[in-house]
Amino acid sequence: MKKIKPASSSSGSGLRCYKCSDYTGRCTNVQECTYEDACISLSETGGKTIRQCIRYTDCDNSRLNQMFPSISAFTYRCCSSNLCNSASTVATAIPALALVGSLLSIWWSWM
Repeated sequence: MKKIKPASSSSGSGLRCYKCSDYTGRCTNVQECTYEDACISLSETGGKTIRQCIRYTDCDNSRLNQMFPSISAFTYRCCSSNLCNSASTVATAIPALALVGSLLSIWWSWM
C-alpha cells in the first residue's frame, strides 16, 4: 500500500494543483485541494486549457460534459500528485488520449 506524505509547507492540507484558464500553458497560480480531490487539466480542442482541483469522482467524460457544457470537444487528464496538472504533463497525455479516442471511435463503428 502506498503511503501519501503530506506537504511540509502546510499543515494537514490535501493536494496542490495549478489553477488557471488560459491559452498559453503558463500557469503559475496554485490551489489547495481537499483530500477527495484530484488535479485536472482539461484542454478544449483548438482552445484554452483549464487547470484546477476537481473531485476525483468527477474525472469522468460524462460528468465533465455536464460541468463544462460550453466546451464541446476536449481532452483531459486527472492526476493525484502535487502540481501534476502542469503544461508539460498534459502535452504528453494529449496524444495518448487522442489515440484512445480514435480507437474507441473505430471500435464503436464496428458495433
